[in-house]
Amino acid sequence: MNTTTSTPDLTQRPPRGPRVRLGGYVLLPRIVDKGRASLAGKLGEYHFAGKGMDRHFFSFTGLSHEALAKEIAKGVGDGELLAWVNANATPPRQPWEIAAWSDYHEHRAPDSDAETILFFAEAVGKFTKTREDIHTWFDLLDLDDHCSFGGKA
Repeated sequence: MNTTTSTPDLTQRPPRGPRVRLGGYVLLPRIVDKGRASLAGKLGEYHFAGKGMDRHFFSFTGLSHEALAKEIAKGVGDGELLAWVNANATPPRQPWEIAAWSDYHEHRAPDSDAETILFFAEAVGKFTKTREDIHTWFDLLDLDDHCSFGGKA
């Protein structure tokens, strides 16, 4: 793999945002960036372990992050990775399923239980006490990425 041009250095900048889609899948480009960075030792504070928000993609596709990491290690591009995901997803997903799943996650807010709402509010509060436009988990990820690399909330 050509690490000088194709591997993101996540010690210097964030991965692609969670809303960026590849083959209709939200999160997938972000996961791919983290996988490439992990293999190159440039993961920074990010995690590539199939957990956190990433677990939703792996659960939906029936893939493991280990299997995806092996495919990423071959040095293939995004299009080839997408073809691999589509060929190996269990069960195979139709475009309408991918779109519905992605739309759900793009708009997913914290669950209504007090513990989750408090966790979300505290996470947002680490960056800002005044912003009232952070409603979804993706909003929080975007804010975290922005502030972690010097941006102001």
